Amino acid sequence: MLDAIRWDTDLIRRYDLAGPRYTSYPTAVQFNSQVGTFDLFHALRDSRKAQRPLSLYVHVPFCANICYYCACNKVITKDRGRAQPYLQRLEQEIQLIACHLDPTQKVEQLHFGGGTPTFLSHDELRQLMAHLRKHFNLLDDDSGDYGIEIDPREADWSTMGLLRELGFNRVSIGLQDLDPAVQRAVNRLQSLEETRAVIDAARTLQFRSINIDLIYGLPRQTPENFARTVEEVINLQPDRLSVFNYAHLPERFMPQRRINSNELPTPAQKLEMLQRTIEQLINAGYRYIGMDHFALPDDELAIAQEESTLQRNFQGYTTHGHCDLIGLGVSAISQIGDLYCQNSSDLNHYQNTLASLQLATSRGLLCNADDRLRRAVIQQLICHFSLEFSDIEQAFNIDFQGYFGELWPQLQGMAKDGLIELDRDRITILPAGRLLVRSVCMVFDAYLEQHSRQRFSRVI
Repeated sequence: MLDAIRWDTDLIRRYDLAGPRYTSYPTAVQFNSQVGTFDLFHALRDSRKAQRPLSLYVHVPFCANICYYCACNKVITKDRGRAQPYLQRLEQEIQLIACHLDPTQKVEQLHFGGGTPTFLSHDELRQLMAHLRKHFNLLDDDSGDYGIEIDPREADWSTMGLLRELGFNRVSIGLQDLDPAVQRAVNRLQSLEETRAVIDAARTLQFRSINIDLIYGLPRQTPENFARTVEEVINLQPDRLSVFNYAHLPERFMPQRRINSNELPTPAQKLEMLQRTIEQLINAGYRYIGMDHFALPDDELAIAQEESTLQRNFQGYTTHGHCDLIGLGVSAISQIGDLYCQNSSDLNHYQNTLASLQLATSRGLLCNADDRLRRAVIQQLICHFSLEFSDIEQAFNIDFQGYFGELWPQLQGMAKDGLIELDRDRITILPAGRLLVRSVCMVFDAYLEQHSRQRFSRVI
């Protein structure tokens, strides 16, 4: 079974290293300022010529309250008036990008992230969606995957009704933990009743998919109280669950400095939380997709993994990796063909640049042949837990063992440890290695050096 996991504490302790999550390869750490708007226009032209379908990501950076654990690009403000100037610039960006694409290119996937997208008023959400529909070919038959991140404290039945009316059919709900002591420690007070109300509304309004985000490793968490949270969440029956490892990096993320590090659970407690969570979810019928993600067997991600069509991009696991991803808004990242590019992460710079009718592209990367090859290897491993050498050899006209000969000793060591099975034709990640798939992918990362790993979270 694809969701089979074998817990091996010794293996986890040895291979639990810091490394990328591989929402892209090369990762965003490799982005540089040599990439600019000229490269973006060139990539958009190629997308238009190839008539590739699109995936749109829209970043709404505003939050009314700060969550101390958060590492997202955000602006904390109670002033709802700050949204309107941002929307004006975002609409300019939409128009500037869309005129370089063909109006017949279908938007198969749409995702609003943040921040808190529901920080926007109902009128502002209507305004933004109308502008997107004016300039992009959004589907009207509910066949697209159109999702939005929801903070239950910022949404009610009328909000959910509006989102469904506007075409959204997927919701992702931030929950993190239900224990009041943990919630106080991270400044996110959110009741089970608030969360249940939003989920009930989504089900009544026939949203197609509900995802819930949890975090383990937060201050004041214990294996016992987190298990209670997981049990309550299982009772809510979300289609998908993301169970993230909290990475405490206060030197990089200022809000985390408000967390009392003495209240953080020990590494052993974190491992116990993860082990218990996996057992609870598997026993409840969820499948382990990989990289902290679980889904019910009839969910599209689980089906795509069964059929070997699952992919991974900046949206995470996806069934739309064949689409060109257009990132809109401050800090948003695009992946168009072999080009990665990112908008400025500074809100004022983003708005001022677009005020002068220029795109706010600030950095990026153009993949070379080696990048494309390694990206394909990592995609296969991280999505399907296996890699047929012949697939890579045919696609890239190489001899796999010859090309990656210097990596063979590392792979043989992983095979000896029981992480993978290695033979002349393929790599198979074994049940004991599936939680550590990032560690296997890191072997193929040509950019990963020891001194740069401090920029990443640990595997577990």
